[in-house]
Amino acid sequence: MAKAVGFSFKTFKIKAGKNKKTLRAFLTRLKTKTPKGLDTMAATIDKEVWKEVDCLACANCCRTMTPTFTAEDIKRIAGHFKQTPDQFKKKWLYKDKAGDWMNKQTPCQFLDLKTNYCSIYSIRPADCAGFPHLTKKKMVDYMHVHHQNIEYCPATYTMVTKMQELMKVSQ
Repeated sequence: MAKAVGFSFKTFKIKAGKNKKTLRAFLTRLKTKTPKGLDTMAATIDKEVWKEVDCLACANCCRTMTPTFTAEDIKRIAGHFKQTPDQFKKKWLYKDKAGDWMNKQTPCQFLDLKTNYCSIYSIRPADCAGFPHLTKKKMVDYMHVHHQNIEYCPATYTMVTKMQELMKVSQ
């Protein structure tokens, strides 16, 4: 993946802040009146997005959000640290109101803040591995996630803006 030359998260936040209302309205329209071939369009745009966006230039997801840890994630990662799942949970996680296991802290304890590398990348939680969930089989089922991530994730922002541009051209 090519490095995003001159990427500035501050600049991204300003741009996303200016456009989030319009982009969220666009996503709401897509959910309400889903165009034929939306998932195919998303898959095509997804390939373009990753030519432009480098997660290592940003890592905002790891800096400001927390994944949901599944029982399998906890068992796998705890084993890596030679801990029991209970020891791992006690040290790093808390259970939220919905009953999901989440990081106690942000930024994520496994993020190297200087390099933006994940110290457990090969065994990271499934939620992290799937983020930002751009090409779920039924994109319409993840509109609420994209709605939120527009202002947090440059990949989501790029995908939604590209989709909006493409749909304007095709109308």
